[in-house]
Amino acid sequence: MAQDVVDLRSFYATPLGEVARRRVSQLVRERWSRCIGLSVLGIGYATPYLEPLREEALRVLAFMPAEQGVVNWPTQGRSSSALVDTSMLPLPDSCIDRVLLVHALEAIDHPRDVLSEIWRILTPGGRVIVVAPNRRGLWARMDTTPFGQGQPYSKSQLRELLRDTLFSPVHWAEALYVPPFARNYLLRAAPAFEALGSRLGLPGAGLHLVEATKQLYRPVAARRARQRLPKFEPALVPSPLPPFTGR
Repeated sequence: MAQDVVDLRSFYATPLGEVARRRVSQLVRERWSRCIGLSVLGIGYATPYLEPLREEALRVLAFMPAEQGVVNWPTQGRSSSALVDTSMLPLPDSCIDRVLLVHALEAIDHPRDVLSEIWRILTPGGRVIVVAPNRRGLWARMDTTPFGQGQPYSKSQLRELLRDTLFSPVHWAEALYVPPFARNYLLRAAPAFEALGSRLGLPGAGLHLVEATKQLYRPVAARRARQRLPKFEPALVPSPLPPFTGR
């Protein structure tokens, strides 16, 4: 079930939400360090992570699911947000260079339909970053944050889902090793948790971040060469009828 946009906005206004925003934004910018001249789309509730991209991208849009609700974004100037059906995005084919999917995949009933739509609107060579709760992490088990709602994923589940929808994963990362408790000492130690967890590759991170590229052609499995069968002659050959001579 999709979360209400008011609850999502309230979470990111808290110190714990700021920790999550800062860490995920850092990982996104490591992958998309230059977006000059590109079109960027956020799906779900991606606005906390889209703000830094507005300074250099050609255009930045924020699409929010109808079940979730929508807020005006950015707060000043023309709005770039819209309420949409995520399985029928109101965009033409091959018009977006980058898609960021946050607070979406875990709340969608038919994730393959949404990823197929993202494939449709991405340009050749376009990329998507999927942010999804890790089913092995503590954040997915605590319903006090938005990442504890909906369907969490394992790495193998995400890989299969992306490959089924013609995406090739090219980079994996994990985030939010800090426990999801609003304790001041934990929040202050969050950078140390993240540095240690990512350096050692510890299990139990709160989020998966996977970047994938659009495959232009469906892979075709190699077929075995057919063994040439011997040529057979018919066992019984009908004899021709005698010529008709008349009476």
